[in-house]
Amino acid sequence: MAHDVTFENVPNLYNDICKTIISSPVHARKEILTRVLLRSKLPNDTLSQIWELVNKNQRELSPDYVYKALALVAWAQQGNLPSPSLFDNISEGLPVPQLGDLSDLVQKNDPTRLGLRYSDLLRIDTIHVDIVPERKGIFLKHVEYQVISKRFGSSVCRRYNDFIALYDLLLNRFPYRLIPKLPPKRVVGNDDAQFVEERRKALRRWLTLIARHPVLSEDQILIYFLTNTCTDLQYKIKSVFRRMPDEFTTSELAAKAKDLVPGETHTEFATSREQLRIILNGVNRIKQIADVISLRTHGYAEDMSELGTQLTYLATESGPTSHWATGGNSLWPDIQKGLGVISKEFNQLSSKANQQATWEEEEVCEELNLLLDVLIGHRDLCERVERGVAQDHQKALARMLALKKRQIQGVLRGTDAESVEVLERRMLTQESVIASVELRTSFSLHCVHLETQLVHAHLDILASVLNSLVSVQARGHSELADVWKLIHPTVLKCLPENITLS
Repeated sequence: MAHDVTFENVPNLYNDICKTIISSPVHARKEILTRVLLRSKLPNDTLSQIWELVNKNQRELSPDYVYKALALVAWAQQGNLPSPSLFDNISEGLPVPQLGDLSDLVQKNDPTRLGLRYSDLLRIDTIHVDIVPERKGIFLKHVEYQVISKRFGSSVCRRYNDFIALYDLLLNRFPYRLIPKLPPKRVVGNDDAQFVEERRKALRRWLTLIARHPVLSEDQILIYFLTNTCTDLQYKIKSVFRRMPDEFTTSELAAKAKDLVPGETHTEFATSREQLRIILNGVNRIKQIADVISLRTHGYAEDMSELGTQLTYLATESGPTSHWATGGNSLWPDIQKGLGVISKEFNQLSSKANQQATWEEEEVCEELNLLLDVLIGHRDLCERVERGVAQDHQKALARMLALKKRQIQGVLRGTDAESVEVLERRMLTQESVIASVELRTSFSLHCVHLETQLVHAHLDILASVLNSLVSVQARGHSELADVWKLIHPTVLKCLPENITLS
């Protein structure tokens, strides 16, 4: 706005809408406000003017931001042109906009529902990871990556060890969230250039999943990684966040975690886990087939290039042709001229095939890799939760049983009252530990429940991939067919007429 406005007494509707928006994840707030404003049924031009007025120089959506937008909508509905001057006399009160039924937009947050589709996740952030330009194609001891975040408008340089530091911190902070494993430091059998490129792609996928995660995307650890321009980040980020407690310790939901986990959760968890295991196997097989298709297209491109090369070689063959060999009736010189023209067309075929292979890799194979990263990450999460929380719980129970056994034995043997009192205090402490572990178990299941919903949101990728596969094949084969159609009349024209076949 052109000048600051102070809001004191605002209508209840303003507060209700603002409370819902501000309590939503940061990435979803502007979208919710947009949907609210659309309920005003004002012309798009008017809404654009309002949005421009309140959005100018605003990075985060604050309560005042929401109040200004709602007030301008109400005034516009009264016939006033959107203008900052309308706020000059707000001491008389703010108008109430007519927005109809907002129950589907302004609703209580249900902590057990993710409420996001894959299209919503895409809007959270877009991540690019590229090899620093001067190092492209060269394998060095320390490869640097340029990491770009669309959400923060940031561009930073990172090394692989920086990613490791981020991974370790996030895993300690969010032990019950879907955090895929990083690609390995080295893969045996890969040449340097291939390894660097494959790891670049894997790091981009990994960071994309982290940056689009509804919870992780709002954490200061990730924001620090994406925006801080320091050169030795792996040490600084650990120094800043090494004492950060885990999510269970800081979550407002931890104390009521048992209420978030219905009785049938364990059964549902097992059923869903088995379903996702089957889906993982199927997607993995589809990915293998997609890789073969891409390799086959690359092979086709190489074959067409080699065919063109051989035709060029024959066209430029300059050895003498004797009368003895031809009987005076050879068309070879004419054929050679035709081969020289035709060979150039096969280079175009090779180029088109390589382009199709690139589409297959980027639009099909890489997207399937992203989905596999999610599915494998969920499998690892389930194993981690079972292994970690269950072991903690069993240790606490075993300790309690041991203490009770010692107490019973002490009573039977007539142990003095002071020793029994000490043992009872220990048992009370241990009971508190068990209660904490039980809460942690419930909280972990609550998180896994939400992460399972997150995986199902990512399953939309499979439908998109199949659509891309069909589109790429139709587009690629159509373009190849067009080149073949161009080659055919060239063959008829450039080769001797009396040896062509109809």
